Amino acid sequence: MIKVTRLDGKEYYINPHQIESIEVHPDTTLLMLSGKHVVIRETVPDLIQSIIEYRRQIGAFKNEE
Repeated sequence: MIKVTRLDGKEYYINPHQIESIEVHPDTTLLMLSGKHVVIRETVPDLIQSIIEYRRQIGAFKNEE
């Protein structure tokens, strides 16, 4: 799970494997596989870095090299 921050400052965790797409207009908006939209404070580069770190922690990259 990765930590994200809603626009109201509330922090919570999401499963990055459930993210279908990321949009920026101008806030970062995650479209989840469930169809839910989540608007967060994190920038796309920061979000991608969090996802990469999470995947390294769970060993996901071992199968991708």
